[in-house]
Amino acid sequence: MKIKEPFYPSYHTKVYQTKKGTSYLKEAGVVLVAQSIPDYLGVRKFLQGFNKRLEFPDYLRDRVELDPAVSLSKFAGQTCYMSFGPKRTWNKDADRYLANIVSSGHGSVLEHANFTFLLYGVSRSLTHELVRHRAGMGYSQESQRYVGGPVLRFVERPEFQKDRLLHQQFEQRIDRVFAEYENYTSKLEELQKEGLDIVSGEKVTDQRKKVRQAARAVLTNETEAIIIATGNLRAWRHIITMRVSDHAEIEIRKAIFKVFLCLRKVSLLAFSDYKIVNLADGTKVVKTDYPKV
Repeated sequence: MKIKEPFYPSYHTKVYQTKKGTSYLKEAGVVLVAQSIPDYLGVRKFLQGFNKRLEFPDYLRDRVELDPAVSLSKFAGQTCYMSFGPKRTWNKDADRYLANIVSSGHGSVLEHANFTFLLYGVSRSLTHELVRHRAGMGYSQESQRYVGGPVLRFVERPEFQKDRLLHQQFEQRIDRVFAEYENYTSKLEELQKEGLDIVSGEKVTDQRKKVRQAARAVLTNETEAIIIATGNLRAWRHIITMRVSDHAEIEIRKAIFKVFLCLRKVSLLAFSDYKIVNLADGTKVVKTDYPKV
């Protein structure tokens, strides 16, 4: 069974600084860092365990390459019906096979293929929306209790970027917020040294955590919240359908659109039913006739 060589696309974004040196980003960076890669070597003995007249072992001799996600989904679907013989759908017709799955709403076989993304240049506001998607998803997010100081960055909303005054006020605000955060941190560290119970801790990491968990109260929703998001193919289709729509916020729409572009590059057949539509505000949405897969 041949599988296309996996690759890992990414969309990076520029980091800006105010005149006072506060770092911020204007849009999301998206990096595919992991995906499910099937290995059918161990399947051979399983297929050889059936009547030879069924010719099941020949299933692994299909020489048409498929991308890993489609290959795994197709294998899962054909396992349901033990469709490994000569009359099965061959890889050359995988597009028809997948289209039938999608149009029938039998999306469970898509849940076996997983993709993991790094998203940066995303605000706390965006990630609060993203983590509401729980089914088939897993998240690991930058902690404001442990992280601050030099790595603290912000995200400018698209609406502010288009207006000179709003952009100027954004830069002034993040300079002020960063300074307030640093001031709170310094003051709390002083109180900690004086033995104030509420910020005391035996370990250095615990001390730092208690200071930063208090200081983070001044941080706005514009604070960057880097996140690792892992989801199966079905879950990502749902998120893309919901978040790359004209009803979604512009910031999350633009970020998840980049996720969509990455996924379409590595698994075109799995997203062949999606169409890209340009909106009047310059952003793009995607639409499918099968949103409930």
